[in-house]
Amino acid sequence: MLEPVKIHKEYDALIELLLSRGIEIPDREHAIRKITQVGYYRLSGFWYPCRLPIVSSGKITGRQDNVRPGTNFRDIYDLYLFDKKLRLLMMNALERIEVFVRSVIAHEIGRNDPLAYLDNNFINPSHLQLRPNRTNPISVRDEWLQKHESELKKSREECICWHTKRYQGIPFWVAIEVWDFGLMSKYFAMLKDSYRNIILNRLGITSGNGAIFEKWLSAMNVLRNRCAHHSRIWNKLNEPKLRPMPNTQYFQDLGLDNDAYERMYGMIAVLWFLVKKIGPSSEWINQVADLVDSKPRLVGCHLTAMGFPDNTGFPRAAFGI
Repeated sequence: MLEPVKIHKEYDALIELLLSRGIEIPDREHAIRKITQVGYYRLSGFWYPCRLPIVSSGKITGRQDNVRPGTNFRDIYDLYLFDKKLRLLMMNALERIEVFVRSVIAHEIGRNDPLAYLDNNFINPSHLQLRPNRTNPISVRDEWLQKHESELKKSREECICWHTKRYQGIPFWVAIEVWDFGLMSKYFAMLKDSYRNIILNRLGITSGNGAIFEKWLSAMNVLRNRCAHHSRIWNKLNEPKLRPMPNTQYFQDLGLDNDAYERMYGMIAVLWFLVKKIGPSSEWINQVADLVDSKPRLVGCHLTAMGFPDNTGFPRAAFGI
């Protein structure tokens, strides 16, 4: 039987609740101010790893309400700020990658036909098939076209409006300006391998690795959405899990394990692989390293939760910095 919905609590009551669970609050006014600004529930995700584990048969099956000794509210809020700075750095890299890949797609596919994005001849036939067991059966391609058309119709960009009024169609390099990361990643996923390979080669990636890059784009799209909605990212899992490019010296030298590719460390490695190809003089990885080394030492919140091999700091030597 379901429990009754939780009751509303005023700020003073929330502070008393935190104190009763063992969280140290050196400055009550500061804690109330931050809970007011950020929200109790949003901050609770940052002290969740501090909660004492419930262990059954040698496995953690849940968390107690009480926290580990030494859990301090200021450290919790500092971790929140760390996560905010991490999101900004991730968005910086994601923007460069998104803009570059969109530009390459428009240039390389658009040279075949200015309206190539509407042409099914560029699309893998598997994405033209109706998907069964759906209330409204529709192909992946047609679903993409519907979303694309919707973005065009609601766009108030002058370039879109001007081309709509003056020309019989909107050329690839203009239409792509309404694409978000999701539309871009799904278009790449739909392309035939021969066209995906052209785009991969522009990034210095060996032909035949379209499936891996497709997963990269999907995971980057999830990360972008988390960042855009100000969600916590520092200890989240990549969705889907990343894989390294095979026979690539960069990934061989890093030697990341499976856990790393499932977490933020793996995402950092993949983003830097792409960013340094787009902008060889970028200092992005140095900024990431400096931030990781400044992570607050909150009880129970370790760098290993980000996929790093240990808690000593960012592995600068592995990245040659």
